[in-house]
Amino acid sequence: MRQNGVYILQNLKNKRYYIGSTNNINRRFKQHNNGEVFSTRHLRPLILRVFIKCTDLTDAKKAEFRLKQYKRRDIIEKVIKDSIFPWDYNH
Repeated sequence: MRQNGVYILQNLKNKRYYIGSTNNINRRFKQHNNGEVFSTRHLRPLILRVFIKCTDLTDAKKAEFRLKQYKRRDIIEKVIKDSIFPWDYNH
């Protein structure tokens, strides 16, 4: 699926999260689970918890960076549950 956005993956063993951005979620998810991404190679197997669409890849990368700044599991889990960024709750 060629769509710009931010995704959150979760490790099935230790339940850790990984946040990333892409313009093709299917390709990127396969790369993560095939061990082609250095930062998640040790986290496999992974499941896709949420994909939040963005207008373009630049916005997706900005949203990824901003979301990573939160660093709190409860906030990440709320994003997964509601499929919305924390800064969009006020709108």
